[in-house]
Amino acid sequence: MMGNEPLEGDQYWVPKKDGESLFKDKGSKFIGLCYQVEAIDDINKKLSLVKKKYHDARHYCYGYRINPLQPLTRANDDGEPSNSAGTPIYNQIISQNRWNTLVVVVRYFGGTKLGVSGLINAYKNAAQSALFQSEKLEQFLWISIEIQFPYALINDVMRLQKEYSAKIEEEKMGEQAGYVFAVRKGDFQLFKDKLSVFHLIKFV
Repeated sequence: MMGNEPLEGDQYWVPKKDGESLFKDKGSKFIGLCYQVEAIDDINKKLSLVKKKYHDARHYCYGYRINPLQPLTRANDDGEPSNSAGTPIYNQIISQNRWNTLVVVVRYFGGTKLGVSGLINAYKNAAQSALFQSEKLEQFLWISIEIQFPYALINDVMRLQKEYSAKIEEEKMGEQAGYVFAVRKGDFQLFKDKLSVFHLIKFV
């Protein structure tokens, strides 16, 4: 499936808030719902809540993409013709470069068949609008690194920490100074190489 490759860089976007949309065609209503999710359990809980809230709907089609490093993806037609619902929903997630995103489109059948092309258009529009309404929040992939070093090097280490905007996750002070830093994935190797210049620094 397109879009299920691991994230190449370290920058991505997630929904900033829940998004909701409504698309109508020939009496059918398509309610688009967008959520930020982190795991399969989150997805299953959201789907259960949607089905409970819209219990009288005909279809609950969805697509999701989570976990930028080891992607989990799915497109589900929920009884609609193959690739007429889940795929256009999923493709909107990809086109907007979203991760940790679930989009559900709930359909109330209006009595008139739309045909495959009509369904693709309806599910695409409902998903697109729900994603737009959710806005987007920039995120970065971070990698943790733990180091120990003589206290005499603390100014050099903290200079590099500031230079690379590394987050201090934990301080481990003892006979030697120690830190656990979180560094952006794209900067990680260079940050580690610059620390390695100081031969007394130990990577734990």
